[in-house]
Amino acid sequence: MAPKVLISDKLSDAAVQIFRDRGIDVDFQPDVGKDKEKLAAIIGDYDGLAIRSATKVTEKILAAADTLKVIGRAGIGTDNIDKDAASKKGVIVMNTPFGNMITTAEHAIAMMFAVARQIPEASASTHDGKWEKSKFMGVELTGKTLGVIGAGNIGGIVCDRARALKMKVLAYDPFLGEEKAEKMGVEKVDLDTLLGRADFITLHVPFTDQTANILSRENIAKTKKGVRIINCARGGLVDEEALAEALKSGHVAGAAFDVFKTEPATDNPLFHLPNVVCTPHLGAATTEAQENVALQVAEQMSNYLLTGAVENALNMPSVTAEEAKVMGPWVKLAGHLGSFIGQMTDEPIQAINILYDGVVAGMNLEALNCGVVAGIMKKANPDVNMVSAPVIAKERGIQISTTNQDKSGAFDGYIKVTVVTAKRERSVAGTVFSDGKPRFIQIKGINIDAEIGAHMLYTTNEDVPGIIGTLGQTMGDNGVNIANFTLGRAEAGGEAIALLYVDEPVPAEARAKLAETGFFTQIKPLAFDVA
Repeated sequence: MAPKVLISDKLSDAAVQIFRDRGIDVDFQPDVGKDKEKLAAIIGDYDGLAIRSATKVTEKILAAADTLKVIGRAGIGTDNIDKDAASKKGVIVMNTPFGNMITTAEHAIAMMFAVARQIPEASASTHDGKWEKSKFMGVELTGKTLGVIGAGNIGGIVCDRARALKMKVLAYDPFLGEEKAEKMGVEKVDLDTLLGRADFITLHVPFTDQTANILSRENIAKTKKGVRIINCARGGLVDEEALAEALKSGHVAGAAFDVFKTEPATDNPLFHLPNVVCTPHLGAATTEAQENVALQVAEQMSNYLLTGAVENALNMPSVTAEEAKVMGPWVKLAGHLGSFIGQMTDEPIQAINILYDGVVAGMNLEALNCGVVAGIMKKANPDVNMVSAPVIAKERGIQISTTNQDKSGAFDGYIKVTVVTAKRERSVAGTVFSDGKPRFIQIKGINIDAEIGAHMLYTTNEDVPGIIGTLGQTMGDNGVNIANFTLGRAEAGGEAIALLYVDEPVPAEARAKLAETGFFTQIKPLAFDVA
């Protein structure tokens, strides 16, 4: 059955057609996002949800989304999505961070010009029939110092445009390296230096705990007298009350804001102040940008639903379509290894240690980690997946560590998973052979070569004669058909293990009969999703 996607906001016809051309069953209801009750009533029928800003994806909506796998936001902002609830539900949240970069950067430059030359006020005055030429004395941008807070994708474009305007550019960005700054032609500085030297300050950072109120009352006081401040990034980055006071006192000469702490902004401390330019969140509002992000979200969602490729996800490691092809068998292996340990472990897990060796060590380890953790967590929560598993593990205080190393043995690559509980450590390793099938290659330090079956029985015993016969006889007497089996031992007379491949789950009665023989120290039925 084809995946089914609901578009609950206005997206272009071309974006709708992309879904259809890719074989997705798309339901275009551009007004349903505004009706929370109706959206909650129908969302359970869909694998994907494509939205803009009008749809609010709340915890209540997600609670009703039993089949939902992915939410695609046509645009960069995802404040209208409860990402924590989505992660716990196992739903990937994607955005389109690159489709509106140029548009948003150009808007910031336009706002800078507008506040430098008081264009909106001058336009309004002239429309009123006034000719107040001397009232609107502006300043040039050429030769001025621009302070850019956040020199990433959009901030980097602003830096480039500002340099073309012959401005000196200072950049504050903890993730900006000296070499990159030099290539961009900007001076990397700390925040206090930027505040003290900049004639114009523009913000291009996301809203996080670290960036909230980055231009606080205290930091606004550190700015150069006569500074002009532009915010086309996110509301909440600037203390709007403090900025209004600084504008009234003359310490700040002007401000241009496209975003506000509370939106829609119908009342704000910055409104009606002289030389303050305000626009209603128009940063991405161009025909080109709206088309770009709509097409991008349709492609991303289709790629995920059809191939498993994860692009621009906010709660899941990204996996390209090329990576998905190569990594598919290894992701399955990671899940099987996790599932084996999860089914074998009855005590609370304190830590999960994952070793990647050889070819697999160069793959997308974050995604493989998610596969391992999801496999482990499925015993306690069958609905868990690669998105929700890391969230649940974190909530339970489970420490996850990863090690990767060059090829160290007979296999081109392998994964070894070890879990730590208060009582013991337990490990299992596996690889993917050239046929693409995952195999167990080591359990409890004992080397084996075992394919993975839908229904298996795992036993441990002392290596003594008669074990194979006892297993076969007991299973046969209890109506259990053994399709195949794999044996392994540490050394002659030491601990030995057996993996039986059976057609159906081994019933409790058969396991009880095995226990009565006194040969076995552990008897554990196992089930794996091998589809």
